[in-house]
Amino acid sequence: MALEVPSGYGLGNRVEEMKPLEDARYRLRLAIGFLEEARQDLSLGRWRSCGDNAQLSVENSLKSAIALWGPIPQTHNPAEVLAEMMDQGQIDETFREVVEKLLSCGEELGPDVHVRTDYGDELSGLTPWEIFHEEDARNAVAVAERAVGIVQDLLESLGREQGCSPQG
Repeated sequence: MALEVPSGYGLGNRVEEMKPLEDARYRLRLAIGFLEEARQDLSLGRWRSCGDNAQLSVENSLKSAIALWGPIPQTHNPAEVLAEMMDQGQIDETFREVVEKLLSCGEELGPDVHVRTDYGDELSGLTPWEIFHEEDARNAVAVAERAVGIVQDLLESLGREQGCSPQG
């Protein structure tokens, strides 16, 4: 089915073919890749980089879920979009608990973390490397692992309902 994607979703006015499971799987692969990099950064003591990669893992986990019900926006705050989709009834109520857990991850590692890992705290004059510490990095990885796990479970569940494997 052809879908005209509204501008503001990063696709301009092009007509795109919606492939929800394929798009969701792609975003999940991105989330897993960023999670793996966050784990590597943690093991190497790169706290800022760990936080940055964990945040991107959560961001792509959220975008994976969004893909199941609509176009994926180009934003560092997909939790806001997913919450709006839920509020507008675009997502079936049976998924409310799962979506709320995912939204919680997005609140913990949202766009504010993205800004701080890239720019620091300009008002305080602190660089990103002065802000992030080991405990922050460990917490960020835990949140990213939770988000990826939630989306993996969601895709497996939807794959079973449709009679296909979510991996292929």
